[in-house]
Amino acid sequence: MNLSPAFEKRMQVLLEEEYALFRAALEKPAPVSIRANNKIVYQPSKEQVSWCESGFYLSERPVFTVDPFFHAGVYYVQEASSMFLRQCLKQYFSQAETVLDLCAAPGGKTTLLSQYLNENALLISNEINRSRAYILAENVAKWGNANVVVTNNQPADFKNLPGFFDAMLIDAPCSGEGMFRKNPASIDEWSLTNVENCVVRQRKIIFEVWDTLKTDGILVYSTCTYNRQENEENIKWICEELGAEILRMDIQHFQGILETEAGYRFFPHKIKGEGFFISVLRKTSPTPQKMRKAKKIERKSDDKIKSEVGIKLLEPEKWNLFMENNRLRAVSKARQKEIAIIENNLKCLLSGIYLGDYKNSDFIPSAQSALSKETDLKAVETVEIDYTTAVRYLKKENIQVESDKKGFLLLLYKGVPLGWVKNIGQRCNNLYPQEWRIRMKIEELEEI
Repeated sequence: MNLSPAFEKRMQVLLEEEYALFRAALEKPAPVSIRANNKIVYQPSKEQVSWCESGFYLSERPVFTVDPFFHAGVYYVQEASSMFLRQCLKQYFSQAETVLDLCAAPGGKTTLLSQYLNENALLISNEINRSRAYILAENVAKWGNANVVVTNNQPADFKNLPGFFDAMLIDAPCSGEGMFRKNPASIDEWSLTNVENCVVRQRKIIFEVWDTLKTDGILVYSTCTYNRQENEENIKWICEELGAEILRMDIQHFQGILETEAGYRFFPHKIKGEGFFISVLRKTSPTPQKMRKAKKIERKSDDKIKSEVGIKLLEPEKWNLFMENNRLRAVSKARQKEIAIIENNLKCLLSGIYLGDYKNSDFIPSAQSALSKETDLKAVETVEIDYTTAVRYLKKENIQVESDKKGFLLLLYKGVPLGWVKNIGQRCNNLYPQEWRIRMKIEELEEI
């Protein structure tokens, strides 16, 4: 691995006598880790990530693209160090009910947040880049939790929401030093100028959303880089310029994590994972309390359609149904007010449970409804399919199923929902989203 001399010099100063161990670790293969969803009991290995009970290390990297469980949201491929966010939630997020994940794509930390926040919490998951925001929305839909609103906005767009959030995560865009082993292309992109540009960008992002965090609210700041400018010096800037105090984490049960004056560092020669920095802060400065004027959109629940829809939710009393442009979705009654505020002020790509569309007299169920944990599987027609059929379905090829039932069928692979087909007898109409399909050329199908 050919590293920049300037980078090596900085790391030698940072690590001192441990630099040789760090440098040797970069020449070793990156560990492979995944985090399991709670859709089913799923334990792919015996080696657990110590700081996240749903995280597991794999002995080798399989071809995830040909695994139906991957597409069904049974697990998420996530770097082990970043799963330490689980400890931040456990220690400081118990009372957080409205949470922002500001730089969320592709969705690793969002899916973790949605799984472990308290049951009444609402998560706003934002991504600036439009194409990456659609990937984020796809991963959120596959994970199946309905407590997430996906938005596609600049940080400055949140200005109309002062004091709206109890907690936020800013996994800041950074120079990526901690990913050199996993993503060698990032080595060539690194420079001292890029580090300085990242610091400017990071502080701008934090400043633009600072008023949206309540006084006494919790900020988790993280990067996948090593240098002090993007990490400790940014934390010092937040505390001194914006008004915050650093909160300490209990890490006594976790070997290898380095505690600094401003946060926690993960080095590949000390833990089984990639480079990572994380810090937890409590906001101490006052926050404007008055919501700025925003346009209002009136929506009324359409109870008449409840009896017409073939999809049933497990706890229908928790949801209001809304019809907009022939699209039907379910929104939590308990958080309807907050969701309306978000929808009135931001560009939402996903909000509530998108159940399906009305076309003429037919109701066509959506992919999200197939994968949602709120869908009552006992109330829909299902059919179990084998591995080969599952992969062909995910490639959006024509398939046949063994069922006498006509109409919309929910396909299951080993009991886990994959998506819908419309069985018309001799063949099925494949309703898997075109933009989600497997594009990889597969010569032979072999179950992993």
